[in-house]
Amino acid sequence: MTPTPVLAPISGTVVGLADVPDPVFAEQLVGAGAAVEPPDGAGPTAVRAPLAGTVVKAHPHAFIVRHESGAAVLVHVGIDTVTLDGDGFTRHVAEGDQVAAGTPVVTFDPTAVRGRGLSAITPVVVLDSAPDSIPDLPTGKPVSAGEQLYTWAG
Repeated sequence: MTPTPVLAPISGTVVGLADVPDPVFAEQLVGAGAAVEPPDGAGPTAVRAPLAGTVVKAHPHAFIVRHESGAAVLVHVGIDTVTLDGDGFTRHVAEGDQVAAGTPVVTFDPTAVRGRGLSAITPVVVLDSAPDSIPDLPTGKPVSAGEQLYTWAG
């Protein structure tokens, strides 16, 4: 299988899933991947599709894009942000839409999320992949939206 590049949906610092403050992600129960911690004071931020494909789930706080290879990547915007009921999030796509890598999917303000006592860290996970199946994650390094975050070879 040809490796599939998974792009950073937002700019920030790359964080390993073990350091995400949610056991579902930290223990890789939904799959392997990485997270991006957006900087303080970023202001409204477009969260972009990490790869080309079909939007199979589109919530204000999370979305899934299925690549033509069959890989499905979950982008979860913040932790426990489902409790906000979409407040502070603007969705730009609907389920069933085709998106190119880098297409804006959701806009949110990381500073406003933090102001409500929640984490703005954004996990980017290949669903149903084996734990630790993505090697050489650039944790601790800065990444810009649209740059390669990791490659999925499953």
